[in-house]
Amino acid sequence: MPFKHLLYEVEGRIATITLNRPERLNAITRGMPQEIREAVEKANDDNDVHAIVVTGAGRAFCAGYDLIDYAERPNRAAGGQDASSGPWDPMVDFAMMSRNTQDFMSLWRSNKPTIAKVRGHAVAGGSDIALCCDLVVMADDAKIGYPPARVWGIPTPAMWIYRLGAEKAKRMLLTGDLIDGKEAAAMGLVLESVPESELNSRVVALATRISAVPKNQLMMIKLTINQAIDSMGLAQTQVFATLFDGIARHSPEGVWFKRLAEEKGFKEAVRERDGGEPIAEGVSKPFYRF
Repeated sequence: MPFKHLLYEVEGRIATITLNRPERLNAITRGMPQEIREAVEKANDDNDVHAIVVTGAGRAFCAGYDLIDYAERPNRAAGGQDASSGPWDPMVDFAMMSRNTQDFMSLWRSNKPTIAKVRGHAVAGGSDIALCCDLVVMADDAKIGYPPARVWGIPTPAMWIYRLGAEKAKRMLLTGDLIDGKEAAAMGLVLESVPESELNSRVVALATRISAVPKNQLMMIKLTINQAIDSMGLAQTQVFATLFDGIARHSPEGVWFKRLAEEKGFKEAVRERDGGEPIAEGVSKPFYRF
């Protein structure tokens, strides 16, 4: 069956998965995570493919989840559940986001190496997709980050800690800042950053070099390295992160953000959240000791 939200093509030993919603900056919509997993499986099943490149159509890699409808529509709970069906169910939310997380993680668990080619923006859920790839190459002026960490989200794959270590991961997620490709490469978040005009050729060269290696060698190397990360507790971290992601959308500040989006629009809510002023000041009640 043809893909609805992405393109899939193979040239030589390299498969390319292209997120294909350029009119929405390739924002993640229902069905896209599953299609990413299916495309990875298709590449893994192809005996001729040795490496996989993931990119976005148009001027961005991925602008995150396409949340405008959920954020602005009053009859929706913050997690996208229909509010008329009753109160928010955290396990329904967890099941949905856990499924998306595992779909993204198919890039990490792929038997064949995956390379994210990032131009424009890889933000919020878009950064999840990029950081689930084995290697990330960015354009110098591309931006990556997770702004919903300020309010309304937690990165469910939780790859920041495993790529950056505790201190730098906290620096990124406690601020929700976006950084450009040069800074991302300097701090070790991504493999390298190159001028946008050289991005395609650099990724082709890297994928071509990798694809010359036998598939069994590539698979053994990936399994060895991934096992070390798994032993550090990746699966447990993702369970916590996915649960907290749902809670973040239903905390007092999360509800404030949802109402602000309904009243003023999602873009204005994001602008107020990310502007630097205290967020939802006075909304939270103090913590009490018992």
